[in-house]
Amino acid sequence: MEKTGRKGLSLHGLGVICGLAAGVWLGAAEAPTKLVNTGLSPFAVSLCMVAGVFTARWTFPTLLKGTGYVFDDLKAKKHLIVWALLAGALWAVANTLTVFAIRDVGLAIAFPLWNANSLIGLFWGRVLFNELKGAHAKNISKVVLGTTAVVIAAVMLGFSTLHGQTSAGQHAVRGILAAAGASLMWGTMYVPYRKAYISGMNPLSFVTAFTVGELGMVLALTLALDGGLHSPAFALLHQPGLVFWLFLGGFVWVIGDLFQQFAAKYLGIGRGIPLSNTNQLWGLAWGALVFGELAGADASHRLLVIGGSLIMILGALAISTAVASGQEQSSTDEAVLRECQRYGLDYNRTLAAQAGDEFDGPTERRWWDYLIVATATGVFVWLGSKAVVPPLEMNLRWIAGLGAVLAVSLVVGGWSLWRRTRFS
Repeated sequence: MEKTGRKGLSLHGLGVICGLAAGVWLGAAEAPTKLVNTGLSPFAVSLCMVAGVFTARWTFPTLLKGTGYVFDDLKAKKHLIVWALLAGALWAVANTLTVFAIRDVGLAIAFPLWNANSLIGLFWGRVLFNELKGAHAKNISKVVLGTTAVVIAAVMLGFSTLHGQTSAGQHAVRGILAAAGASLMWGTMYVPYRKAYISGMNPLSFVTAFTVGELGMVLALTLALDGGLHSPAFALLHQPGLVFWLFLGGFVWVIGDLFQQFAAKYLGIGRGIPLSNTNQLWGLAWGALVFGELAGADASHRLLVIGGSLIMILGALAISTAVASGQEQSSTDEAVLRECQRYGLDYNRTLAAQAGDEFDGPTERRWWDYLIVATATGVFVWLGSKAVVPPLEMNLRWIAGLGAVLAVSLVVGGWSLWRRTRFS
């Protein structure tokens, strides 16, 4: 039987809610990347967004739990800090590889290659963490076919936005290798996620260390590959009117990634990551409805949108209904026991943390917690006061409509996490 919490919501149900909410927010985070169309360097966009991510990532854990909780959690599981740093570095490398893949072979060829990351995550989940071990054949079919459907649908939606952009560049082999490398990096990045959560670490603690590795690697790549200290990324800091939107994109991305982290904790990477990869559907919605990317699309491209959307919905539905059986949960508990024996962790406490039931006491906050939140808020307020409307055509009505969807998903996901786990 599926474990049910004190408020009646099962862990599977909570994970599904978090995975779908992650897709909504991660898709919306793609909108600020449209600023690349104004001539900004991709490295500049990436670095500024990650700076926004860094600011927001320290804010949310502090606001929800306090730094005392986060650092106690990290101190109790020191061996996971390096895994979190590694995950952040893998994300940064993968994101940079996509820049070169698009440049060398175009999005139409690169996108299908790197979008297979959820299949790689499914493989690692099974091999390393016993996910789907002991599962009924019906559930295995739902997860595998559902994940494959999400990948296929994402490719279809990606192609629907392409209008005559299918030619490969002069360095086709290099571009294909870059796209395949991005897929491998992103798919492997989920291994530290799952390793942390079967060891009982809170996602809020994990992302605090994750973002240090992320920012450090993006900065190193910018210095190494984009002109060093003369990179346009640093010149962009003198344009706070544009920097605000990139920081805002990082802020939105953090919310989506936090939901993704909780989905990976409560569903595993085999189920949670494909659900969060529905972000392609929401990213297309922002591109098509807000920025008019499909305004000149022909019938074949519109058919790709409709078909891809339906396939993605069906794939997500299949994964959402694949509730782990008792035997599969026992296999997961075996993986937990293995980690506990390897690193000297308390098995019962770790199982409780996995169920979101470990920390029920009141959250204590110190004066510096309020200072961190105030400083981060001040940064966003200052940048917002300097903001200028990007030189892009946007449909304000659809911005309001999709913004409402963001708000609803945040309330539903946040309230579900609070009721069931108190964000543990």
